[in-house]
Amino acid sequence: MTIQITGAWNFPTRVLTGPGRIAELPDACRAHGIARPLLVTDRGLAPTDLIASLARRVQDAGIPISVFSDVQANPTESNLRAGIAAFKAGGHDGVVAIGGGSALDVGKCVAFMVAQSRPVWDFEDIGDWWTRANTDGVAPIIAVPTTAGTGSEVGRAGVITREETHEKKIIFHPLMMPKVAIEDPELAVGLPPFLTMATGMDALAHCFEAYCVKAFHPLADGVALEGMRIIDEYLPRAVENGRDLKARAYMFAAASMGATAFQKGLGAIHSVSHPVGARYDTHHGLTNAVIFPYVLVCNKAEIVDKIPDIARALDLPVRDFDAVLAWIVSFRNKLGVPHTLAELGVNEADAGAIAADAVKDPTAASNPRQLSEAEFERLTLAAIRGDLGG
Repeated sequence: MTIQITGAWNFPTRVLTGPGRIAELPDACRAHGIARPLLVTDRGLAPTDLIASLARRVQDAGIPISVFSDVQANPTESNLRAGIAAFKAGGHDGVVAIGGGSALDVGKCVAFMVAQSRPVWDFEDIGDWWTRANTDGVAPIIAVPTTAGTGSEVGRAGVITREETHEKKIIFHPLMMPKVAIEDPELAVGLPPFLTMATGMDALAHCFEAYCVKAFHPLADGVALEGMRIIDEYLPRAVENGRDLKARAYMFAAASMGATAFQKGLGAIHSVSHPVGARYDTHHGLTNAVIFPYVLVCNKAEIVDKIPDIARALDLPVRDFDAVLAWIVSFRNKLGVPHTLAELGVNEADAGAIAADAVKDPTAASNPRQLSEAEFERLTLAAIRGDLGG
């Protein structure tokens, strides 16, 4: 048996964390040469006092700023094109992305694509496609998350749905990494319990899947295990009491930890979740949460060596596979996660099409067990039907 001990490691951007750190946004703009930022957010957040106050804070510091908010929950190429047009029309020189993963992903892709002549799909996270990019003119990015889930604030990629094929594509380039992330837990206080839960489960999926990937990356492994421990302790607290700033701060950290860890790769939770979200417009984190235990069962034989460390991180009294499976099912139940994809409206008739896209998803390659299209279809049907029999 060959032991893999070769890797290439990167860790994320500068992160300013803690209550009140949003006051440093104007200084962050100046530090990175952003004189005319475009504030990118989503449709739901745009009309809130939060966005108005942040825009006013930047303007009061003598920095003109405009708001772009044509971003939907599962952002599309149309959203991206509109953002690029707004950036160019306003003569902007940087992006301040504020919101959940959708807003951050679109903001990062806008900042990247304003310098490109190729279509965005030429920069999908496949092989060395990122080297096709023109690096001159890529705009600097400041990321301000308001949810603790995707970890996009410390990532080098964004997820965009290709409308004509109903496929989610991961767009990647190192220059999509934000220059600075501001994680102010006060910005998450108003997040409803459902979204707190769904985004937090996304962070858990990132940590869990990354740890199970077979690549050699002890640094990411340690981050992933600690991320799981934090989420186990603090996600229920954040769901129960949205004003718990300690829980919010730790969940922001856990989200960034998940995205830091998943540079190792992800797996079949995301491989199935991406096509489900593209077809049904389901919340990504919630979809991950539903699929989670079915993928755990599917991967059982290939992750048996990982289970004791995961159980130890979660402080489970028994450190075997059944204990970890029981924990995730119980954790989902406690937080109100539906048990099946059918409860999200997913039809069995679409299982084949979902599987056909899942097997092509970039995350499928790093799943601990290489799955065929037929195996992805069986996995999808199990998640629709609620079958944890393996």
